[in-house]
Amino acid sequence: MVDGIAAVVNSNVITYGQVRELLMFRQRSLNELYQGEELKAKMKESQDAALKDLIDRQLIIDSFKEQGFQIPDYIIEDRIQNIIREEFGGDRIAFVRTLRAQGFSLSRFREIEREKIIVQAMRQRAVRSDFVISPDKVESFYRRNLSEYSSPEEVRLSMIVLRVEEDGSDDPAAAKRSMAEEIRGKLADGADFAGMAQMYSEDSTAEIGGDWGWIDRKTLNQELNNAAFSLQPGQLSRVIQLGDSFYIMRVEARKAAVTQPLAELRDEISKKLFEEERLRLQEQWIETLREKAYVKVY
Repeated sequence: MVDGIAAVVNSNVITYGQVRELLMFRQRSLNELYQGEELKAKMKESQDAALKDLIDRQLIIDSFKEQGFQIPDYIIEDRIQNIIREEFGGDRIAFVRTLRAQGFSLSRFREIEREKIIVQAMRQRAVRSDFVISPDKVESFYRRNLSEYSSPEEVRLSMIVLRVEEDGSDDPAAAKRSMAEEIRGKLADGADFAGMAQMYSEDSTAEIGGDWGWIDRKTLNQELNNAAFSLQPGQLSRVIQLGDSFYIMRVEARKAAVTQPLAELRDEISKKLFEEERLRLQEQWIETLREKAYVKVY
């Protein structure tokens, strides 16, 4: 459908063209991130959200008009001049050319900016901003989300991995273990771990000297984790066999688990909860507008 009615709000029609206009930039980014069925689902989700935004905007504008408010033209012009100055270096011709390339006329852009100012002003007017987030709420949020403010215990790990392969011997696993024990012995005598890993290791980190970087207890399986986290910096593990592989590990450094104290986070959490409450109150206000209005979605 080239165009049609997407919704009616009181006596105002919202068209599919308006929905597409709002979606223009959102869906461009979706096309870059998704494809196939996932893209279709994201497009539908984006379309539904855009239609809801347009309905909410119309409800707010109707409320603005019902209360007899006005936005002086000079405020709109100041807004447009600021956009031209900040985004186009003061070049009005380049600004108009960009609008046309995006399918907007100057009068349509002016109307969109007017509506943005109305919506912003009405949202601020509808919700008081003098409410206070209590210390109890801040502390409760901190306790519920403690993992977000904690970094786990970590070790900086280097590892050599040898894998058992058929080599014609009677017991290839025993031969590989013997080789692993010999390598460990050389490391214990001071051989360079990175050089030995580059020479002998058979995993993907061999080229970088067996460096696994910083790992936490979720990175490896339980037996390797237990061994790695029992080591102090500079210590070598024993030769560990798991299935058809042998592992030699060395811990380079350790980091203890750290949790940021509430005292450092109180202002941040308070601001977050304040914003959440403000948005909740705004949505509650829009819901009252919706209850008093005629809204039909097609």
